[in-house]
Amino acid sequence: NSRGASSLLKDSIPIPEFSASGSFEGYDLLRRGFTSVKNELLPSHPLELSEKNFQLNQDKTNFATLRNIQGIHAPLKLQMEFRAVKQVQRLPFLHSSNIALDTLRGNDESIGFEDILNDPSQSEVMGEPHMMMEYKLGLL
Repeated sequence: NSRGASSLLKDSIPIPEFSASGSFEGYDLLRRGFTSVKNELLPSHPLELSEKNFQLNQDKTNFATLRNIQGIHAPLKLQMEFRAVKQVQRLPFLHSSNIALDTLRGNDESIGFEDILNDPSQSEVMGEPHMMMEYKLGLL
């Protein structure tokens, strides 16, 4: 199967091919877009997709457990708190640590991979503050 994992997860509408098949057929750039090796790759390990969605799966499990123990109001209250905390951010050109979200999830006392190797001062991407704010406000 030459289709990537991303195409397996998304619903897609099949488009019939209207081109001639054979050794002289060219790549239809307008219908298929640019070729990308990343889209052709399958997960290298069976657990890769599970690890990408670990936090989402963990939240779902915690909400289900909380619902079974305390009732429907507890996960709803926690989800509202998550949404409120995610909306509060710094300016787009400043790094946000999201410490309130980590505290709500209980990740504030654990040290992970991203805590050590995700240092914003060593980031390769730094934009111009004025342009980033204008983009966020919809002025550009």
